[in-house]
This record gives sequence, C-alpha cells and structure tokens, in this order.
Amino acid sequence: MCGRYATTTNPGRLAAELDAVDETDLDDPDETVSYNVAPTSQVLTVVERHEHEHPDDDPRLRIRRMRWGLIPHWTKAAEPGVPAKGKPLFNARADKIVTAPSFRDSAKSKRCLVPMDGWYEWLVEPAPTGKGKAVKKPFFMSHADGSRIYMAGLWSVWRDRGTPDAQPLMSCTILTTDAVGDLARVHDRMPLPMPRTYWDAWLDPDHPAPAELLGGPAADEVSNIVVRPVSTLVNNVRNNGPELLVPDEEAGQTTLL
Repeated sequence: MCGRYATTTNPGRLAAELDAVDETDLDDPDETVSYNVAPTSQVLTVVERHEHEHPDDDPRLRIRRMRWGLIPHWTKAAEPGVPAKGKPLFNARADKIVTAPSFRDSAKSKRCLVPMDGWYEWLVEPAPTGKGKAVKKPFFMSHADGSRIYMAGLWSVWRDRGTPDAQPLMSCTILTTDAVGDLARVHDRMPLPMPRTYWDAWLDPDHPAPAELLGGPAADEVSNIVVRPVSTLVNNVRNNGPELLVPDEEAGQTTLL
C-alpha cells in the first residue's frame, strides 16, 4: 500500500522539467512541498488532456492539484457542494481498476502520475519483551540517486449536480501492486512506478492503457531503490520537515540488489 510519502518539488519546477502546463494557480507554489503527505492532502499530479477550446489538437501534459483520495463521480452530496464520506480511496489495486466500480470509469481515460521523492512503509515487529504493543518501524523507499519517482494513479472529477455554481472537485488515487525484491521484506504491497518510456501509453486520454502496464515491475526495474530506516517522527502526521528523512543510523541502511 502507499499511505504516506514525501515530495519536495513545486508545480512550476515540475512544469518546467516536463514541458507541461502548470494549472495549479497557487499563490505560494512551495506549499506543495511536504515530507509527510497523508491521504486527503492536496497533491500534485501529472495528466495529459486536450484544450477545451481546441479538442482536436494534440493533448499536453498538465500539472494539476488534487485531493489524495479518489471520489467517484457518482458519489452523492452530503450537503451542497460537499461529497458524502465513504471509504478513503487513496489506493487502488492495479489488477482491479478495470472492473472495480469505484475506479473503472477513471481507468478508461483519467489516468495520471503522482510525483514523489519516495514513500514510507512500516514494518511491524513484536514487542522486544514479548509483551505490550508491537513496534512499528518506519522505512523510506527512494531512488539511490535522489531522482523523482512517478507513480501510476487515477483521477476523477466530482460535481454536485444539485448546486450548479459549486466548484468541481478533482481527486486521485495511487495504484498499488505486489511488492518485488527486497521491498517485499517491508510490506507485501507497493505503489506502482511508471517508467518514462510508458508515459505516452499510460496518460493517453483517448485510448485505454495496455494491460501489461498494470502487471507490476520486475525486480530489476526497482533495483536502484534504496530502503532505509528513518525516525519514528514520521509516525505522527503533524510532523513535517526534512528531519523525517534522516536515516536511523542505529538501524543501518539496506540497498536493494
């Protein structure tokens, strides 16, 4: 699964790197920087869409800000302009998206990328004394060279059809797959990385994604990902700073082979 991650980019920088259109319209672009991104946060995504005024033109990459936790378009309103609360859909199993009612509409034409520096996962170990609560040790998974990782995602647009003037709400979810290699030692699930060579097929708004893109990575495709234990400060979502990424030297560091 992927329930917490870190991102240190802003939409302007991301748009420049990808030759994309920045559609976030933020007064402070750096408010997207977070070392402890949690579900329901506003996060950056990369989509490919046509211009509304020129639908026949080629689609372009666009940077959009969305709520992390997909809200299906058919969700009812709890009150004017506010969707009813449901199961927090911040993850979607890659092998289920084309059939699951909550995701199948998005899987057809609303696929995205979620950029991140890396993600956190927790390894649960028995209490040292054999009594008391189990110990949750956090780990951070990231590229060894510090380069950004782009995870496969889906997005949706929710509108309160009973309140025509209400702003549409964009939301997203991150796809997960079976963990491979040494990543499986920490957790049996992992977010699904989408290599740059597959972006055109994955983001194409006019065609479904090839089924093979949902199969999960081979072990050698994540061989440059480093797993390192980090401070338990990350366990509290209110903690948010670069100190969360400082390796726990006492626990050492593991590099995936």
